[in-house]
Amino acid sequence: MKVTVAITRRPEIADPQGTTVRRALHDLGFAEVDTVRFDRLLTLEVDGSDSETIRQRVEEMCERLLANPVLEDFVVEVDR
Repeated sequence: MKVTVAITRRPEIADPQGTTVRRALHDLGFAEVDTVRFDRLLTLEVDGSDSETIRQRVEEMCERLLANPVLEDFVVEVDR
């Protein structure tokens, strides 16, 4: 099954990469850009047919390796 994981930095955590890109966009004349946040989108192919079991396993992967629980949140979406 295809699984998509969106990992986002928590809003209260600074995003220096986003700040740098925002500044560069302004320098290039794109002053209408208010905020830039750099997040991650992972796509996994996971063996199995039980979507709930797959969701639980991928959430465990996120908690143990893929996401930093102190700085980031994640959302797991299992495509059927």
